[in-house]
Amino acid sequence: MLLPAAADPHQHLAAQTRWRAAEIVFWLATLLPFWLAPSYLQLASQIAITALFALSLDLILGYAGIVSLGHAAFFGLGSYTAGLIAKWGWGEPLTGLLLAGAAAGLLGYLTSFIIARFRHLALIMITLGLGLLLAEAANSAHWLTGGADGLQGVRMWPLLGYFAFDLWGYVAYAYALTALFLAFLVMRRLIASPFGLALRGIRENALRMPAIGAPSRSHIRKAYTIAAVMAGTAGALLAQTTETVSLETLGFQRSADVLVILILGGAGRLYGGIVGAIVYMIARDQFSGNNPQYWYFWIGLLLVAVVIFLPNGILGGLARLRASPASAS
Repeated sequence: MLLPAAADPHQHLAAQTRWRAAEIVFWLATLLPFWLAPSYLQLASQIAITALFALSLDLILGYAGIVSLGHAAFFGLGSYTAGLIAKWGWGEPLTGLLLAGAAAGLLGYLTSFIIARFRHLALIMITLGLGLLLAEAANSAHWLTGGADGLQGVRMWPLLGYFAFDLWGYVAYAYALTALFLAFLVMRRLIASPFGLALRGIRENALRMPAIGAPSRSHIRKAYTIAAVMAGTAGALLAQTTETVSLETLGFQRSADVLVILILGGAGRLYGGIVGAIVYMIARDQFSGNNPQYWYFWIGLLLVAVVIFLPNGILGGLARLRASPASAS
């Protein structure tokens, strides 16, 4: 018996790649800060970088079910790689970005053989341990990283040889936004492919996936490596746009923050990390400005409220509200 056209898996995947009007409006709206809020372009560039970092975590956590508390290891490695390349005399941004992504991807590939063997609590402890080991190694190698003082002497050349990184953040935001959009296109294509479907199957039941021809460990290694490349790219963007690198890029706090961002936006949803980054970064900017000492209290309150009232994140809650009238009718 032939499947109806609507149930054809190829047509289903093709439908996932079609752009919707809301998506086009969203990406056009990301250009508005250039005209409506030029004084907040530095914050906007930080949001774009954080969104890229969250997107990388969403690939392994939201789609493959790999819980990581040490994802900042790749972010920090990319940041230090780009910073060191610039410090040693090669400040060309695009080259540094590619090399930083490659360095993080190599670390991701090497550690993926360990990650693919474990699940759940053991995986949390392993990723946390790997992140802490790399952070302590960077702290100890003061001669290379600057230790607690941070990496000094990072100087970037103009982007494409013409666009210098200005004090107001025009070039930084355009650069970070372009990188985010390109990474999003890659992620969008991955998720709407058989590989993306296999990752979701692994998330639901990794033991049964090999029975239908999807080797779980191989797919996990690929996803983990791709996520590491994206995280390293985000770290490189931070180093290049701020011309500074600190141990904080490798710290547990950054791993925890990106996990919170993903929970806020909605894990396993293509725009979840981006929306979560926008909400979190703007909330942090406002809360820290109004109450510098206790702003984390309000962040915690926001997170608790989202978990209680929107257990699937902001996008999950919006999807449920949109589906309610349809089901009622």
